[in-house]
Formats: sequence, structure tokens, C-alpha cells
Amino acid sequence: MPSSSPLHSIAVFCGSNYGFNPDYVAGAQALSREIARRGIRLVYGGTDKGLMGVMADAVLAEGGEVLGIITRLLFDLGHLHGRLTEHEVTPDMRSRKTRMSESADAFIALPGGLGTFEELFEAATLTQLGEHHKGVACLNIGGFFDPVRSLLDHAVNEGFMKTEHSQMLMFNTDPAALLDALEQWQAPTVTKWIGSAA
Repeated sequence: MPSSSPLHSIAVFCGSNYGFNPDYVAGAQALSREIARRGIRLVYGGTDKGLMGVMADAVLAEGGEVLGIITRLLFDLGHLHGRLTEHEVTPDMRSRKTRMSESADAFIALPGGLGTFEELFEAATLTQLGEHHKGVACLNIGGFFDPVRSLLDHAVNEGFMKTEHSQMLMFNTDPAALLDALEQWQAPTVTKWIGSAA
């Protein structure tokens, strides 16, 4: 379907488990429907597990496009989703993340574990450093990312981050509002070094 959004592809980072709160699955499905409705391609980790599989299933059910990028290890274990529009197999996690970043215009994190947190912060760090100029957002289902927001504020208060960079990550509980914010987002123009102009 033709895209009604300035964003053509969005990479979503999320758990390969479902979580204990059923709102996590419902939130992933709602975001997927909104992504498909806007004609945005979903880029994700390629598996059929947990919220990752929920996202892919829901986008495909709405007639949307899904690119799965999976590591050779997970592919060999049989974890590739079987109905994707397109998939790529990468040698390792580092190359997987690189390809996801290259294939996306923006990033959204849903609830997840270590991999989700690592991918979220790497995407935000690359934006902070100016290696790309792509928005990063969190769908804050059930307040899951409230501790992340508190951690960013704490880093500012302790002199390790500028306010502009702590506010660079967007948080919202509503998928449509979150996508609206990503579509309108502009990268901050300040350097990362506190007390330095360069």
C-alpha cells in the first residue's frame, strides 16, 4: 500500500517473550495496525517469538510489508518467521543491528529485555553523535519505560547528559501519537559535551 507517512520504514525493537501483562501484546498489535495503516514498512528482528512475532503477524494481517533481519544463529535454530515479505540473514548481532539501522527511517522500542534496551540506546547514541539523524521513541505500555525516563533525567542531573539529549527519546502510550511525533521530529543541534561548544 502507498505510504501516507514521510517515514517509509520503522525498525521496532521488542521482546522475544510476551511479558506477563496482556497489555503488552495488545499494545504491539495496536502499533502494528497503525504502522500498516500509514503504509510504513516494519523492520524487525525476523523471528516469530514473543512480541516480535506479534508485531510481524499484525502488520501482515493488515496487508503491510515486513522486513525481518535475523542472525545466522537464530536462523539455523529455526526461529525465522515463515511469512515475511522479505528477510535477510546476517552473520551476527552487530551486523544485524547495522542492517536494521540502515533499513529504517526511525526506531521504536516496545517492552523487552537486554537486547531491546541495548538496541534502543545504541540507536539513540548514534543520533546523539550525529552518525544518523533518526528519531527514537518508546511505546510506554503500562509505564514500562518510566524507569528509562527517570534514568535519563538522573544522567542530566548528575552532569553526564544535556537536557536536549535526554528529551531526544520520545515516550507515549498511544501508537498514533507516537508515530505523529516521529514524523515531525527534528534532531537536536547541540554537541554532547557539557561545557564545550565543540
